[in-house]
Amino acid sequence: MTRLVVVGSINMDLVTVAARFPAPGETLIGDRFVSVHGGKGGNQAVAAARLGAEVHMIAAIGDDAFGDPLRDGLASEGVSIEHIARVEGSSGTASITVANGENEIVVVPGANAQLTPAHVSKAQQVIASADAVLVQMEIPLETVEATLRIADAQRVPVILNPAPAQPLPSEWLRLARYITPNQHELATLLGADASEDFRSLMRRAPCPVVLTRGGEGAWFREEGEPQHQAGFDVEVVDSTGAGDTFNAAFAVYLHEGLPIAVRKACAAAALSVTRLGARGGMPHPAEVEALLARQRV
Repeated sequence: MTRLVVVGSINMDLVTVAARFPAPGETLIGDRFVSVHGGKGGNQAVAAARLGAEVHMIAAIGDDAFGDPLRDGLASEGVSIEHIARVEGSSGTASITVANGENEIVVVPGANAQLTPAHVSKAQQVIASADAVLVQMEIPLETVEATLRIADAQRVPVILNPAPAQPLPSEWLRLARYITPNQHELATLLGADASEDFRSLMRRAPCPVVLTRGGEGAWFREEGEPQHQAGFDVEVVDSTGAGDTFNAAFAVYLHEGLPIAVRKACAAAALSVTRLGARGGMPHPAEVEALLARQRV
């Protein structure tokens, strides 16, 4: 069993569906409301647990009404919640309005902004025993840096999912075993033009890159020229959470080697878009293997 540590965000997504977006100052009657658990960290932890990994989450929740449900939701998926800290104030939230297939989103980091290097340091023992650490950038940058340095000191590989992207020092990127951006995110990380050929950007990166390309699959480079893994042919219902599923699967299957991990990550991400919701389509191992058997790509 792969043992993973996920350091990242947990949000309560508050989703309103309406026929259109309200004009400034307008009160509009919506069609439907639903609250769902989200955040890149929480999503990736759940996806990895469903794929059979032992997952430990390092995160923060608030002392509001959302805190306990967010924590308990992770526990119900088999994620260890021992290192989820409770802090004063609100939990992370995302207020989402959906109309005509488009969305408007306001994210309030809340407790996610209070996840500190000290929280990561307290979990050094569980990091030291992990096969890999998965971290994103919906938490303070100093906590991302601390995660990279603590894991590096323990000789544990870190997969950095640089989303939402912003420029990072090359020194930090060199501490990552892999980074998993899309083209825009990679350009932002490197301070480059997003219109530059993605293969050129991959060659310029100071660490190995696994570049996601949506339905086209992924490209990966450890050394030498970038290699391509094609996507899988599925009926797309909802693409929310596909990137989180990809990252989780990549971490879970990395022990099988880079090309296999990328292939299985593409398969898992493809399955995730066939059902509604960020977590609704996250697959189990048997589903991944069945898709791989059906489609040889």
